[in-house]
Amino acid sequence: MGIEITGVGGLILLVLNIWAFVSIIGSNNSTGSKVLWCLLVLLLPIIGFIIWLIAGPRSASAKA
Repeated sequence: MGIEITGVGGLILLVLNIWAFVSIIGSNNSTGSKVLWCLLVLLLPIIGFIIWLIAGPRSASAKA
């Protein structure tokens, strides 16, 4: 049962990280800022996602 929960948790984290990448790339920030945010989320998946969720760049549609 532990393997199934870990697999589902990993899948959820993957989906959340993909959502973060799409939102980062769709934001109006500079290219350098986008690269740094993507690296943070890529290298630190859980912590990076939480930091991005709190302080990261917002998408263009969220600002409008």
